[in-house]
Amino acid sequence: MKENNNIPNISADKFTLVGSDRLSHDVKFDTKPRSYIHDAFLRFCKNKGSVVAAIVIILLVLFAIIAPWCTPYTVGYYDNTYLGTLPKSKLFANTNFWDGCSKVKEGQLNFSYYYWMGEELNISNEGGVGHYAIKNQQYEQTDDNFYTYRLDTYHMHGCQYLQMTPERYEMIQTYQDETGNQVLYPTLRVKDRPTDMHFQKDANYYYVTKSVNGKPNPVLDANGNITPAYWSATAENLNDGYHSLRVEGQDGFEKDGETYFYVYSRPVAGGDVEVRLNYYEYYKYYHSYELKDGITEPSFLFGATAEGKDIFVNLASGARFSFIFAICIAAVNMFIGAIYGAIAGYYGGITDLAMERITDILAAVPTMIVITLLKYHMMESSQILILFIAFIVTGWIGMASSTRMQFYRYKNQEYVLAARTLGAKDSRIIWKHIFPNALGTLVTSCALVIPSMIFSETSLTYLGIIDLQSGNITSVGTLIAVGQPKLREFPHIVAFPSVFLALLMLSFNLFGNGLRDAFNPSLRGTEG
Repeated sequence: MKENNNIPNISADKFTLVGSDRLSHDVKFDTKPRSYIHDAFLRFCKNKGSVVAAIVIILLVLFAIIAPWCTPYTVGYYDNTYLGTLPKSKLFANTNFWDGCSKVKEGQLNFSYYYWMGEELNISNEGGVGHYAIKNQQYEQTDDNFYTYRLDTYHMHGCQYLQMTPERYEMIQTYQDETGNQVLYPTLRVKDRPTDMHFQKDANYYYVTKSVNGKPNPVLDANGNITPAYWSATAENLNDGYHSLRVEGQDGFEKDGETYFYVYSRPVAGGDVEVRLNYYEYYKYYHSYELKDGITEPSFLFGATAEGKDIFVNLASGARFSFIFAICIAAVNMFIGAIYGAIAGYYGGITDLAMERITDILAAVPTMIVITLLKYHMMESSQILILFIAFIVTGWIGMASSTRMQFYRYKNQEYVLAARTLGAKDSRIIWKHIFPNALGTLVTSCALVIPSMIFSETSLTYLGIIDLQSGNITSVGTLIAVGQPKLREFPHIVAFPSVFLALLMLSFNLFGNGLRDAFNPSLRGTEG
């Protein structure tokens, strides 16, 4: 054999034996292994936009869960007087922001109407509270004889005529004595009220007026003051049953040599009495003294709808319904779609061909047709049940398609072939080997299905196809639909649910993109 001269000649004393305890592969690792979920979480946290979106989603969910418990109002509550009332927060009571007032510029007639209303209701009895339709009675007069002021939408209604039983009339007087709050005010004879029929039932014309162009105008004295037209009677003729707090002149006033007192009620047919009352104070009495429902005064944080409903509790309850509904729909669709898509993708061939034709047929049926048919055949059923079934009929198809594609991607991988070679059953290969690898894409798809369901449900309720405005159930879409006709007059009715919906859609899209990048980095930057 030919000698190989390329082998170096190394002496044996240069070699040192290494003990088995010093082998490098026996050295313990300094770091801990990461799980798949932990690694995905770390990748998700690096996406700042997705983290912010997740925080916004959490805040919106907390709002939907907690907000209904933070207000005495309910979804079924409404008030026919406080229609379209502006948002009000006690934190901004002394500012010109979020105080329930709107800045207006009006002529002399409208200005005087609210000004004299505030002058009457600014009663200073013991414990009494003044109520100004014009905030703090502060205003500015312009050169063109117009007045600029902030109109309080909670006090702008002033007084109202109301018929009630003698028992309630007595209860209100008891309430006045206990709290010191003036609810009842002197009434007027029918003949002393404005002659114009349209204004005759307006209880805020408590003074002498004259009709000009079909509208009552106050008759001012030489000092520019009004002349009250309260109904008065002598002690002998006073038969109104009133014995509680009285406005100025409660001890009587001299007239034609006799002492007169203001009259507070007028008998009407049926044994009832007609009274003139400050609606703001009557609202407080009715809710705190009769209903005892926890409402102490009218105050709507997000304002009231055109139907007199509290927007805050309706938006929170509608959001809660939307979240629960969308999550249930997404869970059911994911369950059905994952099983269907896994079978079609794993077995392929004729099985896949037949199952795909079924999904093609179902996908070709518009959701609107499904809802229409369900409403026609399930008239007596709940609107929620109809909506639920309609979204289930075809909603799982997208999830099934995603699952099928993932199974085609992974079913021929080496580890799947190895498992099959070792005798693993099809069910084990599907759920233990392939499905966990497809989970990232499915979770992302499921996260994006939730806002899609919310948007679809909102669109259907907004268009009136599904009516959820009944009882203690409402929807974000219903709120927008109710406010749309009053958009120019009361924009806040649409503003709050629209902002909520916009934040939800944007946040879920960013959140879904973050999940996609975290669970499947190979799809980073693609449209999910």
